[in-house]
Amino acid sequence: MTTGSCLCGAIRYEVSAALRPVIACHCAQCRKTSGHHVAATSVPREAVEMSGDVTWYASSDTARRGFCGICGSNLFWDGPGSHLSIFAGTLDGDPGVRLAGHIFCVDKGAYYEIADGLPQAAQDDPELTTQVTL
Repeated sequence: MTTGSCLCGAIRYEVSAALRPVIACHCAQCRKTSGHHVAATSVPREAVEMSGDVTWYASSDTARRGFCGICGSNLFWDGPGSHLSIFAGTLDGDPGVRLAGHIFCVDKGAYYEIADGLPQAAQDDPELTTQVTL
């Protein structure tokens, strides 16, 4: 069982499935909502049990972002498909997943370079975002 929460603890969650490796998203929306890029893992939606009142913002016609209305912590990205993305910084302890690549690199901020040697995709990349740890 993997757990996580927002900064103030008003929202907690438990995950009952294996986490996908962490992927960094450099798209403009992720940069605007977080102040930098977002690092997220994902699991099937039904594997996440939340407690507390998640505030959802429809950030596009196809996706929404979940955050804490009290402390403002960004917690989730929920888009098409069967999985819910969980922002890796909200996970408790060491859940055993590591950064595996970068997506939407064409949109990255001009103030930093991606120099970790991991795979980079200009836009979305199904090979990266559908990885699953077993």
